[in-house]
Amino acid sequence: MIVTRRRHLLAAGLAGLSALPVARPAGAVIVLDRTWRAEGGRPGRESEGFRAHEALANQSPFAPVIPLSTDGGEDWGIGSVTWLGNYGGNAWVLSASHLFTRDDSVFDYTFRAPDGTLCKGDRQIRHPLFNGNNDETTGYDVVLLRLRGPMNGGGPAPLLYGGTREQGAPVVMVGYGARGIGSIGENDAYDGPSGAKAAATNVIDEAMDRVQPPPRTGDRGNWLSVTLRRETEGAGRLDGLLGSGDSGGSLWMQTPAGWAIVGVNANGGDRYGDSSYFARVSGLRPWLTSHVPGLRFVG
Repeated sequence: MIVTRRRHLLAAGLAGLSALPVARPAGAVIVLDRTWRAEGGRPGRESEGFRAHEALANQSPFAPVIPLSTDGGEDWGIGSVTWLGNYGGNAWVLSASHLFTRDDSVFDYTFRAPDGTLCKGDRQIRHPLFNGNNDETTGYDVVLLRLRGPMNGGGPAPLLYGGTREQGAPVVMVGYGARGIGSIGENDAYDGPSGAKAAATNVIDEAMDRVQPPPRTGDRGNWLSVTLRRETEGAGRLDGLLGSGDSGGSLWMQTPAGWAIVGVNANGGDRYGDSSYFARVSGLRPWLTSHVPGLRFVG
């Protein structure tokens, strides 16, 4: 594992668009105080400071990121999933395993497709190396979910990154859920409308390889992390973390072939100096393709 604090710019990738993990479920988008104020956030209007982050999330490459509901679609933001494509007549999505603790948890959720259609799942496949302890198995906190029938509105099936060059890469993270600012953290006052997604930029500062063979106890590796720095520490204007309800949201990196999914949000903190942790997709490639042949890997 190589750790770097070098800052990269997202300008080139966005121009075409109009330590061990802490054992804590990931929350919603946490943004910089200065950006929040510039976007209209203030006391009494806390939820209005996320316009730029919502606009970023609503760009077409990130349409595959969709929300979950446990009450049939009345409220959204309990978690996030990412559509991987339609295979064999059914949509497959990727999320965080800690949201699906029982063998039949998939039936508890309603999924909202990018075109607004409400969908139900009929199968779940949790990664066998996730043991429920995010201190040890953040890198395997993933679950594949099959939906009943295809899903529409997400554009072409997204790319997934299978290379080894995540370290230091500029990224975009997307999810649904609670919101906050770096000085305060997550707070209900900052939440937007139910079912509204938001995104933040950052740079991958740690890329942990798989530990082989996987230890019975201790960190099994295969994770990525980003850290929320202050503006004075070189943070970009749209930098942030993911927070509650963003578990299962995805981390995206620009590649020569286009935007690709590099991580699945698993856990993290919600203030300046804290990090968000993601299961590393490149290390999951054999498992993913064994269950869903045809996934579009690059790198």
